[in-house]
Amino acid sequence: MADDTIHIRGAAQHNLRNVNLDLPKNRLIVFTGISGSGKSSLAFDTLFAEGQRLYVESLSTYARQFLQEMPRPQVDSIEGLAPAVAIDQAKHSHNPRSTVATITEIYDHLRVLFAAIGTAHCPRCGHEVQAQTRESVTQRILGRASEGTVQILAPLERGRKGQFKELFTDLRQAGYAHARVDGQFIYLADPPELDRYRRHDIEVVIDRLATGAHSSARVGEATDIAFDLGDGNLI
Repeated sequence: MADDTIHIRGAAQHNLRNVNLDLPKNRLIVFTGISGSGKSSLAFDTLFAEGQRLYVESLSTYARQFLQEMPRPQVDSIEGLAPAVAIDQAKHSHNPRSTVATITEIYDHLRVLFAAIGTAHCPRCGHEVQAQTRESVTQRILGRASEGTVQILAPLERGRKGQFKELFTDLRQAGYAHARVDGQFIYLADPPELDRYRRHDIEVVIDRLATGAHSSARVGEATDIAFDLGDGNLI
């Protein structure tokens, strides 16, 4: 029997009458029928009940003593069944953002799991996101600078409302000449009037590197400044 299928043999729980069924995994399956046809008996009282029972049996003896013993449903055999969760019609949530994970209270556990062992990928290019050292970032910038002009920017504001007049003044007094506001490069000596009720993205230009007019020390210094101003981020 294939591992990607749940095999039910001789299900006779409640209204079921010796049902044999093969269900593909990782698919959306709908049980439909008139009242009393055995939909709930198959979904909740057989599949879910057996999945929960097998999961509880896999726990330690110490953990099982705090859980109620679950009877085995009337079925000859079920193969390929994984631990299961179930949400019946009686459990309602008034939050439109509720998901299966939040309703079953496994959301926080999954969040910790993915944070600990998950691999992050860039939503734009799809490449794996990895921690980089100052040296590796410097070498990548030098490689790009050999192909043309490169600008090193430090992100300061992301999706925040305001006019940021004080920020522009502080940057200008600190010696910076250019910034990028909502994707457009501007002169800090003549900053634009921003709509205080709109969200804005602001990055300050730390350095501009023309082809051949750069050194590892200069790039490294600009990288350090960008990481410091950008709270560990640079563009």
